[in-house]
Amino acid sequence: MNGDQAEMMRTQLVYDANRKSVGAAYLLWFFLGFFGAHRFYLGHVVSGAIQLVLFVLGWMTVWIVIGAVPLAVVGIWWLIDAFLIPSMARDHNLELAGALTGKDLRGNGFGPARMAH
Repeated sequence: MNGDQAEMMRTQLVYDANRKSVGAAYLLWFFLGFFGAHRFYLGHVVSGAIQLVLFVLGWMTVWIVIGAVPLAVVGIWWLIDAFLIPSMARDHNLELAGALTGKDLRGNGFGPARMAH
């Protein structure tokens, strides 16, 4: 095995170890979605934290009725995320592949081009 093949194999192994699964994301969404677990898994830490805080604040204030508002927001957000999970996973995986290969794969028809964050 020459150096190029070894590097390609290493890159593939790193990609496989770090890629995000749509199936795993949907399991997290279904069972722990109100806590934002699927967003944390897919690398959207800030929005996952916001979802978690809204959920906790909603439950803490539900007894004075105002908690229904953040819980409704989280519930709607949870439903919308059901449609966004495949694109979030694809974006993460394309970004990972691009970082490993040194190429920007997001703007080449494989998915939406996104600003670096």
